[in-house]
Amino acid sequence: MKSGEIAIGAALAKPSRVRYWVLAMLVLASAVNLGDRANLSITGTAMSADLGIGSVGLGYVFSAFAWAYVLAQLPAGWLLDRFDSIKVYGVSLVLWSLCTFAQGFLGAFSVAAALAALFVLRFLLGLVESPVSPANNYIVASWFPLKERGLATSIYNSAQYIAVVVFVPLMGLLVHKAGWPSVFYVMGALGLVLAVVWFKVMRNPLAHPRANAAEIDYLRTGGANVNVDAKKTAAKPGIDFSVLGFFLRSRLMVGVYVGQYCLTSLQYFFITWFPIYLVRGRGMNIVEVGFLATLPAIAGFIGGLAGGYLSDLLLRNGRSLSVARKTPFVAGMLLASSLVFCNFVDSPYTVVALMSLAIFGKGLAAVNWAIVSDTSPPNLVGFAGGLFNLFGSLSGIVTPIVVGYAVSMVGSFTGAMYFVAAHGLIGAFVYVFCIGRIHRLDQDDRLTGA
Repeated sequence: MKSGEIAIGAALAKPSRVRYWVLAMLVLASAVNLGDRANLSITGTAMSADLGIGSVGLGYVFSAFAWAYVLAQLPAGWLLDRFDSIKVYGVSLVLWSLCTFAQGFLGAFSVAAALAALFVLRFLLGLVESPVSPANNYIVASWFPLKERGLATSIYNSAQYIAVVVFVPLMGLLVHKAGWPSVFYVMGALGLVLAVVWFKVMRNPLAHPRANAAEIDYLRTGGANVNVDAKKTAAKPGIDFSVLGFFLRSRLMVGVYVGQYCLTSLQYFFITWFPIYLVRGRGMNIVEVGFLATLPAIAGFIGGLAGGYLSDLLLRNGRSLSVARKTPFVAGMLLASSLVFCNFVDSPYTVVALMSLAIFGKGLAAVNWAIVSDTSPPNLVGFAGGLFNLFGSLSGIVTPIVVGYAVSMVGSFTGAMYFVAAHGLIGAFVYVFCIGRIHRLDQDDRLTGA
């Protein structure tokens, strides 16, 4: 067969669908990742009783993860721009699973030593998990064209809700039946098994044996960064901090970062204090909480899919990128602010319903991760994702601590609910009035600050 006939045959071949299997692995790994972040919210009541941790102390322990996560975001982005994103992700998976497993041994320590060790392990967990979110974005940007990226982004972001639906009931039962250390042993072992699978099946588009030429061509012509990992060399210099100024001089990007800060406040309240709120503030037991907490998670998962679908649908129907990305974000953040109405109802089941509405809204708004891929120069996707996640993680420091102090000082969660709900209104305001047109930044913008 002549070379021209081979080329025609490849062009006419039906594209493979490897990108969907890649997305499935991202969802699975992200679900385990979020499960390991949230496990302290399920074990926290039992652990605090055993270790003598008060509300303020628990707030600081919750924030330990986020302190490290913030510090490591820019280095994590640099790692992703320098090294193979699949390998960076896999190493992170191994390390965070080991940190999770180690937390199961804290019961053998004295109270003071256990508290210190818990803070250190949560801090280390934040360090080694730092590449995950920007790496998810990196891999989706290389495996999905622009018109599919909104839904793909929302799907992997929805893994946080899958983690709650699948793992929170399991963890609640483990605490009830086998004690809180069992949660860390089971989750850590699960992550190590998943790491073996990850290294076996995950590849970049140009290196994946099951991705045919037709799918690669479809990705490339659709705007996917299929060869971004192939262009990397380990000889690149250290972090270029002029890139930091490049992003921070952009009104568009600063607005996007503020929006992510507000969105993440809702996430951290949900995965840290919300189960404890249901136990302490609403009188539920941990098994009830384990199952009822799945309802907001299911709502968030549906919201995430709806937000991504709506965004991509608007693009396909000829709407601008700005309209397609802003619409689900603004609507979602307004819905998320409905959390404040928990202060005016007595039934814990109504509280769960309101939280479900708020987390549905948060799911809608999660399409904002796609904006990182939409706006970043292809060679800076990793750094841009790290910076974006840094601003979100700052909220992971502030929110658990503020809630801890509010509960300790007032004796209830009323003030905490006002605090968290206000973030929904602020995020919507910024997207409507501050960020302007969403567009891809280019190297000339380093000089103009566009």
